[in-house]
Parts: sequence; structure tokens; C-alpha cells
Amino acid sequence: MNFSELKLQPSLLRAIAERGYTKMTAVQEQTLAQTLQGRDAAVQSQTGTGKTAAFLITIYERMLRSQGTGRGRALIIVPTRELAAQIESEALLLARHSNFSIGCFTGGVGYGGQLSRLRRGADIVIGTPGRLLDLSERGYLPLQDIEFLVIDEADRMFDMGFLPDIKRLIRDMRPRAARQGLLSSATLNRVSRSLAVQYLNDPVFIELTPDQMTVDTITQKLYRVKSHIKANLLLGILGREKPRSALIFTNMRHTASRLAKKLELNGFRARYLSGDLPQSQRQRTIDDFMAGKFSYLVATDLAARGLHIDNLEMVINYDLPQDYENYVHRVGRTARAGNSGRAISFACEKFAKHLEDIERFIGMKIPAETPEPGLFATDNGLEYELRQKSQGRRQDRGSQSGRMKHPRRPGKPWGPKPLESPA
Repeated sequence: MNFSELKLQPSLLRAIAERGYTKMTAVQEQTLAQTLQGRDAAVQSQTGTGKTAAFLITIYERMLRSQGTGRGRALIIVPTRELAAQIESEALLLARHSNFSIGCFTGGVGYGGQLSRLRRGADIVIGTPGRLLDLSERGYLPLQDIEFLVIDEADRMFDMGFLPDIKRLIRDMRPRAARQGLLSSATLNRVSRSLAVQYLNDPVFIELTPDQMTVDTITQKLYRVKSHIKANLLLGILGREKPRSALIFTNMRHTASRLAKKLELNGFRARYLSGDLPQSQRQRTIDDFMAGKFSYLVATDLAARGLHIDNLEMVINYDLPQDYENYVHRVGRTARAGNSGRAISFACEKFAKHLEDIERFIGMKIPAETPEPGLFATDNGLEYELRQKSQGRRQDRGSQSGRMKHPRRPGKPWGPKPLESPA
């Protein structure tokens, strides 16, 4: 079904067409059939299938219809700053021919610009729970004005401990029968369902893919490989496959930063993204990656959800995720909006124990193979790493020499393990 068949307001239809949207996805068609009539909805769908556009179109259309009687304010609650920024971008594009004001309110930045935006008025308020609650308690965000409530990536927010904040925000809003509520998530778990029943008004549950949790258009592959030669395998895959863009996931921040440096030393344009970076640097990294200024982004699970990256060719799980649901969210960064994509995972002795839970959750065995020796590449950055570690040890010895009473007993010889063929 095409968007033109929905009989939306002309200004909104024009923006949808200019955005390049013509035919609705399955989740958009089923959601809009309910929400445009004023129904509350809790939506589960595979990531990248258009949930964001569905709830924005709902809000805009219903606001445009009621312009003669006064417009209500919409509140969109999201778990991360990155997701808030991306929803703001999408909201601006779909509002380009409508007179809506849009504001993004997250932590990690100063209050000045955000307070100025609220004083001028904002029809669409997008933000993270902590900052929204802070603004509300200071009296800058009148929650009684909210007529449209969206809770996006609900299960992620619960995992991050935001449930108490969300309940406090909802407590100060008008009764649920006097507002429209939408809850969106890639997975609807028990807590999400309970929240929907408690705070939405007789919601319809829309679940398109409860059994098949990964996108059909993703080609998945698993390599069994030992930890100390994972980097060699990664270098070999990137050198052979030459993906135009790839998102590489690690489980720890220090692994992400070291791996990005290793890729750079081997001639691959790369940067890393993790939660300890300043917000301005994180956003600049995301913007540069989406603009094609570098090809490979190494990230922790900070980037597993909410990042909408057009035409991402490949996702690589350098470390298998420790939370099986994060596998779905990681690989879902590719094959978005009907495109195809590839997901490659490494199963090493440290993280292979999580594979069984992942496969049980997605309902399938990931095709696995042992990489042939020719797929491993030489790490040209190893000499640099050895030099850096050696220099660090010399500095440590120098700083300790003045207070050591006895010479340090030599430990075991240290050095890189030899490159071996996988078992």
C-alpha cells in the first residue's frame, strides 16, 4: 500500500514523497491503520522496518487535523542521545512543509539552548529520560500539555534502568484516556507489555515477527577462531571483501579503541565509538561515518540500537555479545529499509559460550565454518603496539625505581603469540 492512499494532509504527503517514501512497510501499514484513528499501540518489529516514520506520521497527521482547535504537544522518550538526534533529523525532514517546532533534549550538553527552545515553544519534544525529568521538575517542561506520548526502544530503556524515570514522567501527565500513546521496540518483553497495559489506553499489540527475530535479507556467517588471531582474521576479511562500510562491535571500550587504532595502522580508515567519549565527539564520529568520511566504525553496544545508517554493507561481531538480544540489534544495523546486508560473527574461546543462547533466541543456527589459513592477514601494526608497550614498561620501571628496595624478578617472557592456523 502506498502512502498516497492514506489521504493524509497535503503538506505531510509532500514531505513523505520528498523523503523518498512511496510504499509502506508492513509495520507502517499495520500501525498507521490503527494509530491514525486515535488508537494506542505497542509495536514490535524487526529493526529498520520504519517504526520511527510510523509514529511521526501519526503525530503530524493528527496535529494537522486539529490545528483549528489548537495543537497538542508530543513527547518522544528515547534511551540514548544518538537515537534522539536521529529521530530529530527524521522529524525535521517530515515536518519541512508543516509549521511544527521540534526540540531535542538530552544530557551531556548545556541547558542554555534547551531552555531557550522550551521558552519559544516546541510541538515535538524528543529526549532522554533523565534530562526530560530534570526539565519537568524545574518547571520548564509542563507534562500536562502532552497529548501524544511515544516510548521508543522501550526494552532498551528498561535494561538501562530508566523505568523509574519513565513512570515519574507519565505520572505527571494527563490521564491516559486524554492522550494517545505509542510504545515501540524491536522486542516486546514482559516489562514492555506490562508498561503498555498500565499506561496506554487499551492498546493494540502489533507484532509482525515474534518468531523470526532477524531480518531475512541479512546473510549471516560465523567463524570459529582463537582470540589471539581474531585481529588477523578481521584484517583478512576486510582486505578480501572490501566492504564500503562496516560496523564492528566489541564488548569492551578499550577493545574498541585499540582495534580502531590497529585498523588505521593497517591502512583502513577507522574510528571508534564508546560511551566514555564526550557527547560532541560521539556525534561528530557518527556524522562523519554516515557521511562516508571513513569506512569502518568500531563500537560497543552503545551503537547497537537506534543508529539508522543508510546502506550499511556489513556488521561484524568481533566479540559475540554477552546479551543474546543484542545480537539482533547489532546485526539489524544492516539490511535496513528493504536492503540486503551481511553479518559476520567471531566465536572465540572467551565469548563462544553465548552462542547457544543467541541461536535459541533467533530460532536458527548461524552457518558456521573454520576460516582457511589464507584468510588471515599479517598485522602490520604489531610492531607499533610492541614499541608502545615496551615504552610504557620502561616508564613504569623508571617511576618505581626510586622506591623499590629490591630489583624486580623477571617474569615470563612476553611477546606476541605466533600466527597459527585455526584448529
